[in-house]
Amino acid sequence: MLLSTILLQALSLGRVGATIGAALAAFAAAFGKIGTASLEAGARQPEKADHYRMTAIIVSALIEGACLFAIVVCLIAK
Repeated sequence: MLLSTILLQALSLGRVGATIGAALAAFAAAFGKIGTASLEAGARQPEKADHYRMTAIIVSALIEGACLFAIVVCLIAK
């Protein structure tokens, strides 16, 4: 038997889907380029570096919140 068939028989399909969804949400949040873009913008215009840094922190917090919400939804929806 295929490994996927064994996994689907051992676990419900909903739990496998929830696990994959939570993993995709975590990877999507991890591969952002916010820090790099903020540093490059600050290097081009040093007088605005504080503004870029604060914007990057706010955007990072919003993305992290969306990721955590997606993980919770995936784990609740069985």
